[in-house]
Amino acid sequence: MPLVAPDIRAAKRLVIKIGSALLVDRASGLRQGWLSALAMDVAEAKVRGADVVLVSSGSIALGRKVLGLGDGALTLEQSQAAAAVGQIRLARAYEEVLAPHGITTAQVLVTLEDTEDRRRYLNSRATMETLLGLGVVPIVNENDTVATDEIRFGDNDRLAAQIAVTVGADQLLLLSDVDGFYSANPKEDPDAVRFDLVQKITPEIEAMAGDPISGLSKGGMKTKLLAAKTAVAGGCAMAIMEGSTLRPLKALAEGANRTWFLAKGDPQAARKRWINAMKPRGELRLDAGAVTALKAGKSLLPAGVTAVSGSFGRGDPVAILSPAGEVLGKGLVRYTVAEARAIAGHRSGEIEAILGYQGRAALVHRDDMVI
Repeated sequence: MPLVAPDIRAAKRLVIKIGSALLVDRASGLRQGWLSALAMDVAEAKVRGADVVLVSSGSIALGRKVLGLGDGALTLEQSQAAAAVGQIRLARAYEEVLAPHGITTAQVLVTLEDTEDRRRYLNSRATMETLLGLGVVPIVNENDTVATDEIRFGDNDRLAAQIAVTVGADQLLLLSDVDGFYSANPKEDPDAVRFDLVQKITPEIEAMAGDPISGLSKGGMKTKLLAAKTAVAGGCAMAIMEGSTLRPLKALAEGANRTWFLAKGDPQAARKRWINAMKPRGELRLDAGAVTALKAGKSLLPAGVTAVSGSFGRGDPVAILSPAGEVLGKGLVRYTVAEARAIAGHRSGEIEAILGYQGRAALVHRDDMVI
């Protein structure tokens, strides 16, 4: 059976990465017309029922122009200062183009540590899920004002892939200054061939990746392949396309040049495999009512827990046991072992009185659980 490329119009949850070179012109600054056209694409996707997340570069490029820092290399401190000035302008620009379509935006700034630490990861995931559930379009960027060389993603291609996996996206689109993945750098090799579909990222495919072409962006094909590896392993198909045309999503749907990297399964199955591979750091024993609720697809509430054991913190994996002690599954717990023991057997409405702060209703959310 021939391989079939994903259809951008069929995306249920779509992450779009916008590079600096597309968004910011060296001479004139923000490309307002292009951004307004992109907003039309986003609005159409929302009308079709898709959740949309935008991962946008551009804060440093915008800020350095405002601060008159020129085109040369910036020190870390200058980059952070430029980001601080540019980020507020970037967020306002997205708000202004999406508001006429009735779309609310949110600014989300992250660092690599936010996805590597499980507690921060779960907090980020919960926040993003809430925003998307409310119909908001999050505008995500690396927090360049505080990031250092040791904790930086280094490019927003990798950031976009991490975000796509975090929110369980089924499609990731990298809007770039090249129209796909080539066998060699097409600006240097006239015999370079573009791939329409990549089913598997082999060592041969990796060897074809080159270095950055644009002077404004840091991400070359090597970083895009790293992004593709992360995305497809998380059940998310990824496309690379040249994004400078107006209405790039419309162009993609109508057959524009691109390269699709095909996903391995779906996002939910990939996440379940990830959780199932973890070694539990504790156990939660349930009553019969909680077991019935979990098998019906519900989250685990504190009221259904009869015993807590082990040594775990927020975001750690725990085993979920039946009343007889049989292992039913695993999950990522939202409380420490001490907190879980304190609220076990109690209703969610009692959590604040017991712990002294308003916690999450579920001890283990259904999205963070394998039964």
